Amino acid sequence: MLHGIVKKSCQHNNALSAPSPATMPSAAPLNPAFARSSTIRSLQDVERLERLPLAQAQPVQSTYEIFRNAAHAFGGKTALTFLPTADPADEPIRWSYAQLLTGIHQTANLLHHLGVGPQDAVAVLLPGCLEYHLALWGGEAAGIVQPLNPMLTDEKIAAMMQLARAKVLIAYGAEGDSGLWSKALRLRSLVPTLTTVLRVAPHDEAPGAAGTLPEGVMDFAARLCQPADRLVSGRHIAATDIAAYFHTGGTTGAPKLARHSHGAQVFTAWASVQMQGITPQDVGINGYPLFHVAGVLPGSLAALSAGVETIIPTTGLFRNREVIARYWQLVERYRCTYLSAVPTVLAALANVPLDGADISTLRYCRTGAAILAPELAVRFERLFGLHVHESLGMTEMAGISTITPPGVHAPAGCVGWRLPYTQLRVVALDAQGNASDQDLPPGQSGMVLFQSPNLFSGFLDAADTAKAFTPNGWLATGDLGFVDEQGRLHLSGRSKDLIIRSGHNIDPKVIEDALGAHPAVQLCAAVGAPDAYAGELPVAFATLVPGAEATEAELLAFTAERVDEAVARPRWVQVIDTMPVTNVGKIYKPALRQRAACRTVQALVDGVCTELGVAPHPSAQPEGDSAVRVAVAASPEAAGLMARLREVLAPLPLTVRVAAGTGAAADHPASAQPTA
Repeated sequence: MLHGIVKKSCQHNNALSAPSPATMPSAAPLNPAFARSSTIRSLQDVERLERLPLAQAQPVQSTYEIFRNAAHAFGGKTALTFLPTADPADEPIRWSYAQLLTGIHQTANLLHHLGVGPQDAVAVLLPGCLEYHLALWGGEAAGIVQPLNPMLTDEKIAAMMQLARAKVLIAYGAEGDSGLWSKALRLRSLVPTLTTVLRVAPHDEAPGAAGTLPEGVMDFAARLCQPADRLVSGRHIAATDIAAYFHTGGTTGAPKLARHSHGAQVFTAWASVQMQGITPQDVGINGYPLFHVAGVLPGSLAALSAGVETIIPTTGLFRNREVIARYWQLVERYRCTYLSAVPTVLAALANVPLDGADISTLRYCRTGAAILAPELAVRFERLFGLHVHESLGMTEMAGISTITPPGVHAPAGCVGWRLPYTQLRVVALDAQGNASDQDLPPGQSGMVLFQSPNLFSGFLDAADTAKAFTPNGWLATGDLGFVDEQGRLHLSGRSKDLIIRSGHNIDPKVIEDALGAHPAVQLCAAVGAPDAYAGELPVAFATLVPGAEATEAELLAFTAERVDEAVARPRWVQVIDTMPVTNVGKIYKPALRQRAACRTVQALVDGVCTELGVAPHPSAQPEGDSAVRVAVAASPEAAGLMARLREVLAPLPLTVRVAAGTGAAADHPASAQPTA
């Protein structure tokens, strides 16, 4: 990683030059940096903003323009601060707004030199680092940037790169916790369209330490000897030009590539500034991964469009346990004014004592990605004096859809008002659980639909795009919720997470709110366990606050007392050591559903073995994304046991494979239906 970009000598070093505002190119007029127009405290305030046509309120066309405007407005002010370690006493590495624009120009011009044009994809495989911002914004100025989740398998990353026809890969030159550099080298042979790999050196790597690089691999820093004051391509970027491909999903199944236009990303930045009142005096720690929209757009672009100092907390970001352990010290050290993190990170921070840290500079605390548990909201406010404001964001809306502004205290589950110039509907579900065209009045829950200037430009696969929209062109979010009398959106969950018991729709949030109110519970989630007669039965998983104790029977009784509907009371509660989460920090319910399925199958297997007097009992194990496998060891009773197991397991709405312990040839699906 570079402290700076590259001097005119083009040697790898830590200096970073920058053009003065007076020498910046004048090919396109400069606009002011984004700034709040007025304070938002109601839907009427949002509607007041809409009286001015959007083209006048926000004339910027591209993310490149944002950085030109910001460099002109803020020049030597710090834009990015990288923390090499989580120790507040260690010296950070800082880049100013002018220096950041220099790096964006040099990166875009390098990519142009390598043959990247407006239709070409630049894949990015980096941890948290300053160079990620060069790859993102320089990549968008030259072509189409494709941030990649390094936790995915080689095969999935390669498939996405091939779909995007990625031409260049910008990759980290060290392994990290996900084998980044080895993965980058392997991808060279898996992606036929890939012509060049640009290696980003770790910040503490000595010059020349990498040795001779393979053919087709170049040192990123050494190649940044490019004009620093303009785009040599002379490209004029239109608002409709595609800026990025962001992948959705990917933990199971094939990831989809969502296309973001420059206009969509710019609108997200502008609207975030308006709704949150972001100013150049703000300082924030962005611990979100930069392959995800939350970290890139509302987390970074919005801040950088308005003169904020954004802190990158080590290459590990919030995955670095030391960052969490020293978070409040870092807030004090850098005088942070806002906190933004997903609920699972907030839950972890709730276990970190202040120990005298002065966090009085924090004026705003925001969360998103998952619904905030009421108990966690209360605990956070009690411990730190911070009211947690919720928002709704999604890849298909360039990272943000609704926001609860500073100063507005809403109950947990309220994600605030729609953005200016957007439209929001709540409609009833049809018989298949999809969005109908029947609008619901305030207070009634249904599926949330949007139309918005930051709507994505569709997936690369047209079939995926068609599934994302209603027949009349509204984005079907899959989120369930209602609008209150103030026009604020309240969420209860995802339509795909509904637990359907004998045709009765059970909202898992009802169970989660009840279980989460137990003082020993740290995190919890409710899912449907497969059942032969009801289809699904509600069950729950929980992790405990460090040092707390509670039995599963106690938690089950506690929850049942607080869930009014008998059909919604969970059949069991299981305490687990860690909650499965995505790389962004959302609770990953598919893993819990599969765990519940294994427990259901195991109970039936145990019953059959007891019936037949067989010991030891075979174990039920997950197989693939949504199936369960029961391997029966060779024995005189094996044939009879397998036959009886297939008979008992067949009614389950689940793929169960009963097989001999050493081979797949004996696999027989008990049902062709996968789990929900």
